[in-house]
Amino acid sequence: MSEFITENNYLDHAATTYVRPEVLEKMLPYFTEKFGNPSSLYDIAQESKNAIEEAREICANVLNCHPSEIYFTSGGSESNNMAIKGIHKTRMDFGIISSSIEHHAVIHPIEQLSQLGVDSTFIDVDQRGLINLEKFKKNINKSTKLVTFMYVNNEIGVVQNLKEISKIIKKYQSDYNCEILFHSDAVQAPGKLSLNVEELGVDLLSISGHKIYAPKGVGLLYKKNGIDIQPLISGGGQENQMRSGTENVPYIVAFAEALRLSEDERLENQQKIKKMSDLLISEITSRVKNYKLNSSRDICVPNIINLSFPGFDGESIILGLNFKGIYVSSGSACSSASIEPSHVLSALGLTDEESLSSIRVSLGRDNTEEHIHEFVNALEGVLAQLASYKR
Repeated sequence: MSEFITENNYLDHAATTYVRPEVLEKMLPYFTEKFGNPSSLYDIAQESKNAIEEAREICANVLNCHPSEIYFTSGGSESNNMAIKGIHKTRMDFGIISSSIEHHAVIHPIEQLSQLGVDSTFIDVDQRGLINLEKFKKNINKSTKLVTFMYVNNEIGVVQNLKEISKIIKKYQSDYNCEILFHSDAVQAPGKLSLNVEELGVDLLSISGHKIYAPKGVGLLYKKNGIDIQPLISGGGQENQMRSGTENVPYIVAFAEALRLSEDERLENQQKIKKMSDLLISEITSRVKNYKLNSSRDICVPNIINLSFPGFDGESIILGLNFKGIYVSSGSACSSASIEPSHVLSALGLTDEESLSSIRVSLGRDNTEEHIHEFVNALEGVLAQLASYKR
């Protein structure tokens, strides 16, 4: 555990995580000793190449796929772009279906393709964040070449039923003898849910390292064998011609170790986090008079809890907690010019006021019940202080 985590109350694990000591230990030799270029022929170069292939096998074991289906990238955003734009480049009469609550790393690439004439459809969600599957069925047509729905939402934690969505896609393919690929942004899923791609029924899947105690700047794209997509980056032909550029060996090694640990510890950690999540909601319910829970507990991962406090400004709450050494995030996207309501919360039907009054708490492996009590005590104090300014 890092010294920062020991001395502070970090509750923003859906944003990023520190690098675990075990993960750091794995990667360090590849900076100073095992630094060879994997494309070279001599011993230390081949050692680097072997390390990449071992990492690929580790990731494949977690995803229950063949190692040749794992492609290392710089993270979730690149993996999502690689899937969406790479598929578009190889197919004519391209249509894509997604949801209204996707991460911007999915929404923005689709919007870019829409400007090129691609037929894009964003399916609405219900008030809890679940995709309207009946609307999805009605919008599939013969021009649909790609469906992309996230596994776990990064703002509210809602889990989409990928297995059921896959069944709908496969039935349409069977009925109309066509190909529709299914991609999922699973960046928030590792350590929380199974990543067995065969059971999920996905053709492509994106994961990022820095959400699972690996460094920032590394991730993967799972691509089922036999699927033709064009690379985003051309050059030396690394990653089986899919991603050119000298491989980031230390980060790849670290990422594989972090992914392995997240899966090995998944059930134990989730049981612990579920108890803390329940405690947090119970404490807030008993001590805060007016709040709205935006994360429906029966369909959300316990790690992510999104809360609105009508009449208060979410950013002010976050800054107030920050002064007390407690770190959470907002459900709003901020820029230098304006503060916009979260597109995810708006899709759930929240008003702009409710959306702008929201905060997101996201729990991690090192959080304790003491952290929860400290957070609720501080939150109660911050709300009281903010309320006093209105009098």
